[in-house]
Amino acid sequence: MNPFERAEQAGAELVERLGGRFDAAVVLGSGWAEVAEGLGAADAVVAAETIAGFHPPSVPGHGGTLRSVTVDGRRVLVMAGRVHLYEGHPPADVVHGVRAAVAAGCSTVVLTNAAGCMNPTFGVGQPVLISDHINLTGQSPLFGPAPPEGYAIRFTDLTDLYSSRIREAVCRIDPTVGEGVYAGLVGPHFETPAEITMLARMGADLVGMSTVLEAIAVRHLGAEVAGVSLVTNAAAGMGEALDHQEVLDAGQAAQSRVAEVLSTVIKVL
Repeated sequence: MNPFERAEQAGAELVERLGGRFDAAVVLGSGWAEVAEGLGAADAVVAAETIAGFHPPSVPGHGGTLRSVTVDGRRVLVMAGRVHLYEGHPPADVVHGVRAAVAAGCSTVVLTNAAGCMNPTFGVGQPVLISDHINLTGQSPLFGPAPPEGYAIRFTDLTDLYSSRIREAVCRIDPTVGEGVYAGLVGPHFETPAEITMLARMGADLVGMSTVLEAIAVRHLGAEVAGVSLVTNAAAGMGEALDHQEVLDAGQAAQSRVAEVLSTVIKVL
């Protein structure tokens, strides 16, 4: 089964087991799993690994559930956790969840992550809308055989990858939300100070180990993409020594603010 067919199968299972098709999906990043509760009570919940093609997350701070939540009258698929390239998964597995979400009806996918920050105007705990990204993973979800018949060609235009419509609407409602460029690296190690200096000179404000492949896959399928980073630490060389627990603690401390921003994003869809 090719990756697109596998995603279609998973999407059908999501619709069947969670009670119908969805309007939007939210993918929760490191330390964000409990934010799902802040979006509203779940109408239905399944373990991710019980759906075709999904792997249970192995990284601390990533949950392993898929839930249906009604937010502002919209059916939202909340995906608590994701898998990463650095866990040894191929790109097709990394983006399987978002492809399944689109197959389940989602016309918008909101990608979240925990991020280090090079921009001194953003402090720890600041939610930042992703305005663009720099993909430094050396990978693409569109590598390999061409997409099957019925799908767009793989030469996808990424000019407005992170929806300007959504960003503008969110900033009108909540002008305290920042905007910045996200650099996606493979990880799992944190970056060196020299690498952070390079990334800042390239125009990046934020850095992390996820999101970029998912965004490309969603856009290829014709759905709208929104991205929200939570600044969890100053990047290497700009603060204290880096630690994954620090990332999780910052996510925990900012849960109510994060849920508020995500609710705003969903309301403007």
